[in-house]
Amino acid sequence: MKVFYLQFIDIEGPETLAMSLQEKGCSADIIKLYEGQSLPDGLDGINAVVCLGGPMNVYEEDKYPYLKEVDIFIKEVLKKKIPYLGLCLGSQLLAKASGGKVVKSPVEEIGWYKARLLDDPLFKDVDGLLDVFHWHGDMFAPSPDARLIATGDGCPNQAFRVGANAYGLQFHVEITRESIDNWSKAYSPDQEERCKEMLKVYDTIKTRYNEQAEKMYKNFYGIIEQFNHAKSSPSTN
Repeated sequence: MKVFYLQFIDIEGPETLAMSLQEKGCSADIIKLYEGQSLPDGLDGINAVVCLGGPMNVYEEDKYPYLKEVDIFIKEVLKKKIPYLGLCLGSQLLAKASGGKVVKSPVEEIGWYKARLLDDPLFKDVDGLLDVFHWHGDMFAPSPDARLIATGDGCPNQAFRVGANAYGLQFHVEITRESIDNWSKAYSPDQEERCKEMLKVYDTIKTRYNEQAEKMYKNFYGIIEQFNHAKSSPSTN
């Protein structure tokens, strides 16, 4: 099965998510939008779409013209019920494409914050209260038709689902130690102490964090299998 990744900046890649899905037999097709690579003309042969993070706002379409194309692309993904997972910016783009909004978060979250995960197939066997990594000042506001599936104290909207197969996570489960270090140097080069503290927390919870992330990846892979099996099965009258 082919998983299609939309990448918006070189330092925010699919990391542990891509590694996990590749171990499960999924090929990775990464479109580097920041290098000018184009989206495909159609969705044939694409079994799932992952939309990664980035420092831009979803409404900065004049500055980043490809955001208009991404919006149209995600709407097609939803229309054809292709499994979708959006991380941070990817979750906000999903909200916009599905009739929701993106607004300023009550709290700018940079670092580790707790998220309360609600009952949902994506979170099967995952801890209900989870320390997750953030780097955002905006947040999604899902449409009334979407379902909020994770909440937080500072930023109330942490994860949501559109239909049964499209997910948006405001937080990052895919991060590595290198990710945190690179983001800190790029986004907050004058905050060395904050970076050290974020890395210290990561070193402390790394094993448990990756175990919980792997459960989400396994569950998302199950959703990919489920929806693609349904498409390939002959319909009955």
